[in-house]
Amino acid sequence: MKILVTVFRILVGVLFIISGLIKLNDPLGFSYKLQEYFSEQVLNLPALEPYALLISVFVVVFEVVLGVFLLIGYKPKFTVWSLLGMIVFFTFLTFYSAYFNKVKDCGCFGDALKLTPWESFWKDVALLVMILFLFIGVKYIKPIFSTFVVTVVALVGFLGSLWFGYHVLMHLPSKDFRPYKVGANINENMIVPEGAPKAVNDYHWKFKVNGEEKIITTRGEYPTVNGEFIGVDTEEVTPGYEPPIHDFSIERDGEDYTEDMLNEDKLVMIVTYNLKNAEAEGLSKLSSLEKEAKAKGYKVIGMTASGPETQNRVKKDYSLDFDFYFCDETALKTIVRASPGILVLNNGTITQKVHWNDVEDLKL
Repeated sequence: MKILVTVFRILVGVLFIISGLIKLNDPLGFSYKLQEYFSEQVLNLPALEPYALLISVFVVVFEVVLGVFLLIGYKPKFTVWSLLGMIVFFTFLTFYSAYFNKVKDCGCFGDALKLTPWESFWKDVALLVMILFLFIGVKYIKPIFSTFVVTVVALVGFLGSLWFGYHVLMHLPSKDFRPYKVGANINENMIVPEGAPKAVNDYHWKFKVNGEEKIITTRGEYPTVNGEFIGVDTEEVTPGYEPPIHDFSIERDGEDYTEDMLNEDKLVMIVTYNLKNAEAEGLSKLSSLEKEAKAKGYKVIGMTASGPETQNRVKKDYSLDFDFYFCDETALKTIVRASPGILVLNNGTITQKVHWNDVEDLKL
């Protein structure tokens, strides 16, 4: 039992620290995932959506801290009880998501490692088993240093986690795992390679035959049935290849400008997924940025999911003289974790990306 507790203590502690740090690197991204869980379509807790970022930071900091506490043996009973409570909750959450097919990715490891709902659930089951062993054998969890040193390490871990979370929120994630990272080419990330696997779907055709409902399943072809057609349900059997970027477009007044903009050799793209929620201080910096960029030969555009009325109001309020183009809100949230965030592109390749706090760091 002592050996098992030691092994599981190391495994659980390291996994919690790694998982927590990956999410702490991008707490805004994890908050978007929590908003998805809180939505009416999943847990039906819309009242929690405005607090998603606060909950996100608390959860990931607590996750890292618990991992540190477990490894150093700080307050073992509190640590094990907390680990047990957290893993029971997340096991329920991942099972609910997987069984009812509500959320495609749990966000357990942020954008660094994508897990299917069932993979997330079984990962949590394995952690639950290990934590139960720790719970039973908590008496074997001893501090690895003196009481004073353990307390200092615990405090440093807590304060370090808080500082790191604050730092990435005020700037950008230290490590960008998304397909819009600096150096990535948007055009190339939208290409579907020749011969890439295609999705395989089952089609469940419903007919009324001799007064009774009959279902015939095919892989796409319309069945030959002597009866009245009622409807058809589609079930994905095997997902097809999906390029890293699949929901990006640049549109205005019903026209698609994606190809034109991604062929610009000097393009400044200002991304604000929702202009109503954009940081006023950040918007106030855009006018001077626009003037400098245009003076140096750059084309400047805005990207948003907000409507024309909001666009015009923001342009007037902040003296902006560039056009806003429409893009899917989820895609814009993925591109940059700031509102506004600024990208510099050269023929579709992202050469620079900054938070509005760091506009002065752009090299035009």
